[in-house]
Amino acid sequence: GANAAFIELNSLGVCTSGSVMVPCPWFSEIVDLATAHPCDVGVHLTLNSEKKYYRWRPLEARSQNGGLVDSGGFFHAKVPATRASADRGALEDELRAQIECALAAGLHPSHLDAHMGCAYTPEFIDIYVKLAAEYKIPAMLPQSFLDFDPAANWDEYSPELCNQKLRDLDLSWVIRFDAVIETPWRDSSSIEERYDRFFGRLQEGKNFLALHFNAPGEIEFIDSPMGARTRIDEYEYFRSSGIIERFKRIGATPISFRLLTAALAQD
Repeated sequence: GANAAFIELNSLGVCTSGSVMVPCPWFSEIVDLATAHPCDVGVHLTLNSEKKYYRWRPLEARSQNGGLVDSGGFFHAKVPATRASADRGALEDELRAQIECALAAGLHPSHLDAHMGCAYTPEFIDIYVKLAAEYKIPAMLPQSFLDFDPAANWDEYSPELCNQKLRDLDLSWVIRFDAVIETPWRDSSSIEERYDRFFGRLQEGKNFLALHFNAPGEIEFIDSPMGARTRIDEYEYFRSSGIIERFKRIGATPISFRLLTAALAQD
């Protein structure tokens, strides 16, 4: 459902870039779809498996003994558990394995970003930035962690510490965004009201919209009722005929990571 929704919305010019969770089911499908319909697909570096029954394990064998998994051998459901127990060496090996797997499958990743924001945490952000430079794949990060929705998954969150970590790193393979805004997960108001508030948060400059749309059909059996409804609502909203006009009204232009990378190379 997520793969089909992305390809549809990409073809409409609404969603210009996506990212794939390599350890998950249906990874190979998005590789085939991205080959048949050339588009920006990055690697959504994955260190957590948050659903109750629909779960995934690490690719790298060392991860099983490196504090990355729970008693069932799956990635920890929550980011704080990974922050508390992960061995940094094992974690780097796992992220590297995911990038290598994507490359071996024939994907040419447009960028790196991180599932539930785990790789952006102060404990691991240097590894994330290091791998971006090593593989020459741009990594997504904010200009400031003060406006950064993925941190909602972290429990303990110090924007000042995160910003300090950024100041200590070589960011030559990082593309920074003025705001990173996620799907409005906990907003039960009408769709129009929900996305009025969502678009009202856009900042001048570059905005990274971390959307999670899903075509109906399977997500209802995977996510909670509200989570599934939120994903399907988002899909329906962004495929509606008025969305491009809304972009124009607010002065927003969808742009791909490929174009941003070209601009980065010229700097």
